[in-house]
Amino acid sequence: MLKSGVPMLASLDIVASTAGNGVVEEAILASREAVRQGESLATPLSESTVFPPMVVRMTSVGERTGALEALMEKVADFYDEQVDTAVDSLTSVIEPVLICVMGVLVGAIAIAIFLPILSLQQNI
Repeated sequence: MLKSGVPMLASLDIVASTAGNGVVEEAILASREAVRQGESLATPLSESTVFPPMVVRMTSVGERTGALEALMEKVADFYDEQVDTAVDSLTSVIEPVLICVMGVLVGAIAIAIFLPILSLQQNI
């Protein structure tokens, strides 16, 4: 949003309202209040335990160098890649488990079908 020309305070307001997590929302609103009073953004972010240290350091460096937008974009890309990697690894773990469960279900259905047929054949 900063890259698009939205002011910092308005950006923090929008991010807080769209966070979807009450703890993160409170931390961002506290950061917004600190920025409104003239502090840097990294200071209140570091005081809250919500944000990882890398985000706080990148924010601090971005503020000092004037490239906050670019560094925030790099942080977002990094965490997007981490989420994709976690989802891929979780999928690779769940897939064999689901195959085994499906095999057991198909086997149980096959036994449920053929067991009465075999018992009828023995009675004849």
